[in-house]
Amino acid sequence: MDVLRIAAFSDGNRGGNPAGVVIGEALPDAAEMQRVAAEVGFSETAFAAPEGGGWRVRYFSPESEVPFCGHATIALGAALVRRFGNGVFSLILNQANITVEGFCDGANVAAALQSPPTHSRPASSELAGEALALFGYQPGDLDPAIPPALIHGGADHLVLALKSREALAAMAYDLKQGQSFMRREGLVTILLAYAETPRLFHTRNPFASGGVYEDPATGAATAAFAGYLRDLGWPHGGAIDIIQGEDMGMRSRLHADIPPTPGSSIRVSGTARLMDARAEAA
Repeated sequence: MDVLRIAAFSDGNRGGNPAGVVIGEALPDAAEMQRVAAEVGFSETAFAAPEGGGWRVRYFSPESEVPFCGHATIALGAALVRRFGNGVFSLILNQANITVEGFCDGANVAAALQSPPTHSRPASSELAGEALALFGYQPGDLDPAIPPALIHGGADHLVLALKSREALAAMAYDLKQGQSFMRREGLVTILLAYAETPRLFHTRNPFASGGVYEDPATGAATAAFAGYLRDLGWPHGGAIDIIQGEDMGMRSRLHADIPPTPGSSIRVSGTARLMDARAEAA
């Protein structure tokens, strides 16, 4: 099985979130996909096979299957465009149908996904309090303009918005405790965010549910967060930019276009960095 290794949402020729991509005539069985994802060791590996004029796609972390992964979708889009040329590719996920657009501009490869529909609801004080305690934060560390919420854009996340960049940089937690909490609550990641301006955010994404301490770029959480800002009536001006992974030395850049219709799909885009010769040859 040939696994391509592509860093999605890169910052030029550095950073980004590595993902495995496997493109075949048919999907392996779930146990084999789980084994390969664990062997690859990236936060997610996407498996894709042709189906009905589109592509059937499943995503696996090293420890479990997830319903949707943004950065692995961007990586898949980059692999598809290098194999088939610029275009929009229909993807059939476990719980939704979406598209990814891939395009080359000289040596640069970029992709944009259309997320599943978004929705959000306030987090209970008990849930928010337990999450704050996990990271050693106090209620006074939160940005009152963006209250804690459960957000969805293909997968479920909890968002905690912090009122200082220093608090975000200080993020630390126990992986096993975080994994127990996130799996119990059905959370794929917890998104920690700081608003530098109304349209520029710094984020961090603990991914303990999948056995990963932190993700350097998280497209699914970005889509969910953009949908939540729309629900809040946040002055986003139609789009936001996100810098993620900076505190772990893997600076990544994500862009989200936010249409006005509540609950509608979010377009998340970024560049992709090819990590090895097999990706170059795809």
